Amino acid sequence: MNINCYQTSDPDFQERFQLLCERNLDLDMSADSVVAEILERVRKEGDTALFDYTKRFDGLDLADVGIEVQSAEIDAAFDRLSASQLKDIELAIERITTFHQRQLRQSWFDDHEPGVLLGQKITPLSRVGIYVPGGKASYPSSVLMNAIPAQVAGVKEIVMVSPAALGYNPAVLVSARLCGVKRIFRVGGAQAVAALAYGTPLIPAVDKIVGPGNIYVALAKRRVFGRVGIDMVAGPSEIMVVADESANPVFVAADLLSQAEHDELAVVVLVTPSQKLSDAVKLELEKQLAMLQRREIAQRSLQDQGALITTANLDQALELANQFAAEHLELAVADPLLALSSIHNAGAVFLGHSTPEALGDYLAGPNHVLPTAGTARFSSPLGVDDFLKKSSVLSFSSAALKRYGQPLMALAEMEGLEAHGRAVSLRLKDQEI
Repeated sequence: MNINCYQTSDPDFQERFQLLCERNLDLDMSADSVVAEILERVRKEGDTALFDYTKRFDGLDLADVGIEVQSAEIDAAFDRLSASQLKDIELAIERITTFHQRQLRQSWFDDHEPGVLLGQKITPLSRVGIYVPGGKASYPSSVLMNAIPAQVAGVKEIVMVSPAALGYNPAVLVSARLCGVKRIFRVGGAQAVAALAYGTPLIPAVDKIVGPGNIYVALAKRRVFGRVGIDMVAGPSEIMVVADESANPVFVAADLLSQAEHDELAVVVLVTPSQKLSDAVKLELEKQLAMLQRREIAQRSLQDQGALITTANLDQALELANQFAAEHLELAVADPLLALSSIHNAGAVFLGHSTPEALGDYLAGPNHVLPTAGTARFSSPLGVDDFLKKSSVLSFSSAALKRYGQPLMALAEMEGLEAHGRAVSLRLKDQEI
């Protein structure tokens, strides 16, 4: 197995690490013109275009099966799950809900200054659309992580789109109902994003679109941003493990592979001051890779997007972690809390030897929709705030306006905005009459 092995002392290390930070991805932007055409056609033709694209791309005739999943089909999905499977989903819902409830903001108002009321009014979005991948990549966890914060925020209506060419994983349908999803539509791809953004006779337009998808979905979300809100334009999954000599190479290799198996473009990086650990992890990767059903995908990820980096010390490893700004960052070190104090850029941070990234994917509580491709430098995980609007509230009495009248008019004059100043001066003159 080939994987890039670097040392920070290598003459060309900075150049190589910069390429790693850029994720060295050459996405097929020719898909953008295809997406533009799909969006425009759905905007103009509505359901006719949806039915055509679904038949062409998914091989599914919506005229036969119906575009919307009916309640009886969801009822049947409950019957297809075992009692233990249902219990596991409910446990994940409970933990994720509890975590996100702590993020919920309240409106506030401040009237301490005489004649002045200032505040912020918090309002949930009215309708949100969540995109859930279908077919071979069918993830009930995507439903949980996207729907629960919307539900906690108080969104009135959550609708879901998901391709259904291969049918639905029953856990996806069950999760949707348990998380308050009102309607589910059998459409996917850029055409589903278009339907949510523009609305059709059968699919309602939404205020915001969230959820992962392929390059066509990502490009479609980017194009409709502004007409609707979006969570992010996400890239492939990634993990960086910062480890010292206390780490178990078996665990580290397993965690790297847990991301590598997602996608050939997944980025997996180990940074450690221990050359002994790096060598042991490389051997473990080869051993564990042979056991994976998705080993061809994982192997391609390791070869093209993977790296084992040996640093001079742990402080240097932590600095590289900040430069990389990983979606998932594991601190597999002897004192993870101390190491955490040095971390400024990461989507989610997993502390210690018993906290694998997989915990965050399913039921730890925090959201697994995280900033990728270095955007953790300025972005945050999906959360309740993403489904809330904040309106500023202002109220001044005539006496309060008089107190601030002169500086108000002076600031307007500085900007050359005469009407702004007049809006104040007319009120002040009216008070004198």
